[in-house]
Amino acid sequence: MQRFVYPAIFYKDDDFYRVLFPDIELTTDGKIIEEAFLYAKEFLKQYFIHVLKYDFDFNMPTDFEEVKKGCKNDDVVMLIDVAVSEKDVK
Repeated sequence: MQRFVYPAIFYKDDDFYRVLFPDIELTTDGKIIEEAFLYAKEFLKQYFIHVLKYDFDFNMPTDFEEVKKGCKNDDVVMLIDVAVSEKDVK
């Protein structure tokens, strides 16, 4: 089992909460922040299943505090963690 922990930036955009993983340039969204969090977590897992399955290179996560420094005051930064098993990759 491999674990991946990446910072994600959550910001309000009209009627949605947008989520950006700046290190891997992925985005998703949800109507409420909890929904956006769940979508972000599942999206990150699917991303790493794909990366591992096809042996792609990927960026390492930036330090949480560095990501937070580059955000606006009303942005929320969270660490999203996922576990990918060998079974997931097959």
